[in-house]
Amino acid sequence: MTDVLDSTLLQGNFSTPAVRAIWDDENKIKSQIKVEAALSKIEGQLGVIPQSAADKIVSIAKFENFDINDLAKETREKRHSLIALVHRLQALAGEDAGEYVHFGVTTQDIVDTGTVLQVKQAYAILLKDSKTLIDILKVQTNRYRDTIEIGRTHGIQAIPTTFGFKLAVWLDELVRDHRRLAELNDRHTFVGNINGAIGTYAAFGPKGPEIEKKVLNDLDLDVPTISWQSSRDRLAEFATVIGIYSGTLGKIGHELFNLMKTEVDEIHEPFKKGEIGSSTMPQKRNPALIESLAALTQPIIKDADLMLETMIIDSERDSMHWRNEWVALPELTNYLDTQLTLAATIIKDFQVNADQMLRNVNLQNGLPFAEHIMFNLGTVIGKQSAHELVYNTAMEAIEQHENFLDVLYEQPDVKQNFTRDQLTDWTDPSKDLGSISEKIDDVLAEANNL
Repeated sequence: MTDVLDSTLLQGNFSTPAVRAIWDDENKIKSQIKVEAALSKIEGQLGVIPQSAADKIVSIAKFENFDINDLAKETREKRHSLIALVHRLQALAGEDAGEYVHFGVTTQDIVDTGTVLQVKQAYAILLKDSKTLIDILKVQTNRYRDTIEIGRTHGIQAIPTTFGFKLAVWLDELVRDHRRLAELNDRHTFVGNINGAIGTYAAFGPKGPEIEKKVLNDLDLDVPTISWQSSRDRLAEFATVIGIYSGTLGKIGHELFNLMKTEVDEIHEPFKKGEIGSSTMPQKRNPALIESLAALTQPIIKDADLMLETMIIDSERDSMHWRNEWVALPELTNYLDTQLTLAATIIKDFQVNADQMLRNVNLQNGLPFAEHIMFNLGTVIGKQSAHELVYNTAMEAIEQHENFLDVLYEQPDVKQNFTRDQLTDWTDPSKDLGSISEKIDDVLAEANNL
């Protein structure tokens, strides 16, 4: 079976065209050629190899000079991930200059540095799409800041809130996710490796560290303090940050899934004419986009875990763990970018059923206002006494399927000190929203500082 990232039928559910292109064979080869060319260029400038050889190697280091099928054939025959590319460069450079191709480096230098170039390209797209999602959510948070909705804890109705407050909680978390992502650049995540067989520069002579620094500067990558061939923590951190971000998006997708359930009916994902929910039930409008959003968190978390396992390197280098990065990094970046674009599409154009939200607030005949009522009663009869009274009344109303306010008003302490109209007034959700508006303003201000 074709991998989902390569499947023409399925890839749209798991990847975006921009990130998918970063991890295709063409861009992989281009990245590795770019590293080899930069290496020869700098070695020529420093007199490590003849300038004429360097010029020749740089001039032929172009993707159009390579045939993917030929490279694949030799890769299978030699059971080596890079040797076919090195041999092709050598043949293109000619007998003299070809002797200086891949001079002083090991395979992992080129593969790691090429991979980081690809990761950095994907990272730029993730940052852009993350900011787009946040900008959309800012608009919707403000738009629905006063739209009354029931809050739920443990799956059960709790007290009133607003849909805008729910969105603000998501927005605040997404701002933290975006900052974690942005800080990866400040934490020197995108670091190359040009230091030889086990990272000691032994084959370069005394100019090894200078070669590495100049090559990586030329590639716009950070320079390591020391070889990281056996230290995979940077890429593991990158994967972990993606895992955390995806956790937020998965949580949002799961919540939207619940809000779209027929019995809840508070939101609907965007729907276009001709979309099919079921092959046998023609009435269905399923949460297809929402389910796709939520589903991608599971493989991302598994891939993040796989990336953490790549840290357990044997001695100075092995391929048992290293190669897992080739599996996980394309999936992590593709899946997260798909989630970002799905979330942006859903939140920008979802339908919010404000009337149904209000009906759900009133579904339990005043029970969601028990806390508010308790504190108001407590001003006269004491908070603890009010808690016991309201608790007993609420349990009776639930078990006897009676109206909570009717049962409550028949209690002597209530009837003696309060009117029925007061009880009704205490079930006005607009008077039981705490500091929602203030906190939404705080979140929006923080989001505007990105």
